[in-house]
Amino acid sequence: MRRATITFRLDSERRKALDAIAAGLDRDRSYVLNEAVRSYIEIYDWQVSHIQEGLRQAKAGRFAGESQVADAFARLTKGKNR
Repeated sequence: MRRATITFRLDSERRKALDAIAAGLDRDRSYVLNEAVRSYIEIYDWQVSHIQEGLRQAKAGRFAGESQVADAFARLTKGKNR
């Protein structure tokens, strides 16, 4: 894979945290930044694909029924105060 150099500004506290992570992993800062960017892109792609699938289902008229929504809400809020 071809590599390119980029530059961006980072506040000193985040740089210290980044360097601490790199030291803890016995890696350099570049490795940690590459892993962070890879992870961000992976999460972003996952979110976009799920949004697009939801839109496809909505356009096809496929919506959750009232009981399905209530069941999902109950599962997600189980044991939590409202």
